[in-house]
Amino acid sequence: MGSLVRWVGRRTHGVRGGDRAVPYTGPQTAMMYGILFVTVVETVALTVLLTPWPLVHRILLVLDFYAVLTVLALHAGCVTRPHVAGVDGSLRLRYGVLFDLLITRDRIASVRVERRYPSGGLIQFAPAQDDGAGDGDGDGHGDEGGVLDLVVGSQTSVRVELTEPVTFVRPLGRTGRARVIRFHADEAEELVRVLRAAHA
Repeated sequence: MGSLVRWVGRRTHGVRGGDRAVPYTGPQTAMMYGILFVTVVETVALTVLLTPWPLVHRILLVLDFYAVLTVLALHAGCVTRPHVAGVDGSLRLRYGVLFDLLITRDRIASVRVERRYPSGGLIQFAPAQDDGAGDGDGDGHGDEGGVLDLVVGSQTSVRVELTEPVTFVRPLGRTGRARVIRFHADEAEELVRVLRAAHA
């Protein structure tokens, strides 16, 4: 609900003075509005069809209203919580209220535009293979970290390689350690230029 209020007020979350907000919603906007349109049409259709059954009509009306609100809130969360290229050279990667990862300046080794179109969910993680030189706990993660893909609209456009792995938290609480992170930014070239300038 807070994201909806910020969206209406055209305010962003976590962007300080001098920071650069980096939107990432471009690939998913049409899909979100498409889902919203279908949900509204369904609500109108059910209103007509279920008029003879008032109780069922009221229950489904509440559920459809909640569905519309959920879609709007998810999109609002993404719009009002952009990635952030910090004035201090840091990089904060987000996906609405579901994902938030801060990478400090000293952890960024390199950054480049790399367009990929992976299929699957929002967060995809390939842990580093344990070749015997890892952390020795046999979990397959090792100390090297794996590759994290933060996918928006079935695409990523920026690749960041780190000097050492960072720990991230998935939406349901599981953690992982990544040394390479691929994510989407609507203006990938500009973000790469800003980050490279900050590390020059």
